[in-house]
Amino acid sequence: LIFIASLMLGTTITISSKHWITAWAGLEINTLAILPLISKSHHPRAIEAATKYFLTQSTASALLLFSSMTNAWHTGQWDITQLSHPVSGVILTSAIAMKLGLAPFHFWFPEVLQGSPLITGLLLSTIMKLPPIALLYMTSHSLNPTLLTVMAILSTALGGWMGLNQTQIRKILAFSSISHLGWMAIIIIYNPKLTLLNFYLYTMMTAAVFLSLNSMKVLKLSTLMTAWTKIPSLNAMLLLTLLSLAGLPPLTGFLPKWLIIQELTKQEMAPAATLISL
Repeated sequence: LIFIASLMLGTTITISSKHWITAWAGLEINTLAILPLISKSHHPRAIEAATKYFLTQSTASALLLFSSMTNAWHTGQWDITQLSHPVSGVILTSAIAMKLGLAPFHFWFPEVLQGSPLITGLLLSTIMKLPPIALLYMTSHSLNPTLLTVMAILSTALGGWMGLNQTQIRKILAFSSISHLGWMAIIIIYNPKLTLLNFYLYTMMTAAVFLSLNSMKVLKLSTLMTAWTKIPSLNAMLLLTLLSLAGLPPLTGFLPKWLIIQELTKQEMAPAATLISL
């Protein structure tokens, strides 16, 4: 209960802050609160996952603080929305990409998710992504568009390809998360509200998948193939949710992808839209 309350507190502090230091403090509270939940089982893989998560998030937080200090040094501003220095923008983009698990900073995420219980994996894929996405939303006007576009295309490509040869469901869902983050990152500069819509729908669909898998006690594809005999109705719902997560029309997951491709075409970024939709 204490750790869940701390997660809520850290998320709320970061989302509602105007000052870089309070935003950083909220991210640190979040990191420290999720670590005991990852390593709850005391299994060596869980301890390894918690260590990897801690090291990555600490590095990203240090970069974020460095970015805000560089901006304050040059402009005298600590306000989140006043990030105007170009070097600070590049460092911030890299720091938030590392926090989210965007390619090429994605290597930690599948490993951490694989070592965590399903419910903790759900928290890592949804609630823990909210504060960095809120920071991206608030600083969207001053981010580096070229860097974000390259990372977004890399993320969608890697998320799709690397998820193909996996047998562990948590790793497949981790690569799915990386791919969805690519869609969110590419549109954040042009239409930040579309990123939020995509994130909300992704959160709902991922929560449905994780909770279904948790109730069926399924961790591998081979187990999932035989699980339909136990709870047929839940399995049918899981199938529809997975198809929606893949963005198959006319299901819900198709809506944000359609709107993002439409917006990218309006912004004369048709080649980028073609690449991420492939």
